[in-house]
Amino acid sequence: MKKSSIFLCLLLACGLSNSFAQSGKPLFTHAFGVQAYTYRNSWGNVKATLDTIQSLGITEMEGENPKGVTPDDFKKMLADHHIKMTSTGADYDAITKDPEAVVKQAKFWNVKYVMVAWIPHGKEFTLDDAKKAVADFNRVGKVLHDNGIDLCYHAHGYEFGPSGTADGTLFDYLAKNTDPKYLSFELDMMWAFHGGADPAKLLYKYKGRYKLIHLKDIRKGIPNDRTGGTPQTNDVALGTGQLNVPEILKAAKAVGIAHYYIEDESPSHAKQIPVTIAYIKSLKE
Repeated sequence: MKKSSIFLCLLLACGLSNSFAQSGKPLFTHAFGVQAYTYRNSWGNVKATLDTIQSLGITEMEGENPKGVTPDDFKKMLADHHIKMTSTGADYDAITKDPEAVVKQAKFWNVKYVMVAWIPHGKEFTLDDAKKAVADFNRVGKVLHDNGIDLCYHAHGYEFGPSGTADGTLFDYLAKNTDPKYLSFELDMMWAFHGGADPAKLLYKYKGRYKLIHLKDIRKGIPNDRTGGTPQTNDVALGTGQLNVPEILKAAKAVGIAHYYIEDESPSHAKQIPVTIAYIKSLKE
């Protein structure tokens, strides 16, 4: 074969290869949601904030009505902006004392999921704290389950210390000792990572238990710990921090996560969220 023919074949092969690489299917195919807490300092002007959220292509929300706005008014404003509430939150003490009130709230918003984001504890989360939470979650979760609602626990990182039992970590203890019918989970990928866990492996390990996810990243160079806290300025746009986002999203897709909520607690969230969305849209299978 002549050198010119070989060169032409190589060019064609490269062209086909590049075309193939660029025609991959999008990795993320779900609706974008947002945790209402992201905009906690912007709800003074509810309409303007919802205008911004709508302009970003976000169609789902997790949360409840902001202070100063009635649930009925906020529900109408969400509908006007084509945004649907798909999950709401509940305080641990409130839901354990009056689960029926939480059921009523969930039915008002017409949501299938209620998430609890914090288990009260002292300086450190202990096995005794986990045992109490297991009993509470099984009891309360049954009330919600009987009303067609899934209770989801959102770990904050302090749960990934050793339990001192055969179950493994304290999170493993929670997962293995709660009834899957009565307790599901919401993965906050940043907090799980910050607590020393591998978010993707967690999703696979507890496939079927995870229903919701918070899309969140942490600034490079920030060491992990199990305090359940870090300065809000450490929240960064996805793809610019420490987390392996494509790996986590592949796992989330594989295990059937129902709803994805961007949560950016940084004061720079207005600049960072468009970067997060563009990055997620750029990912291919």
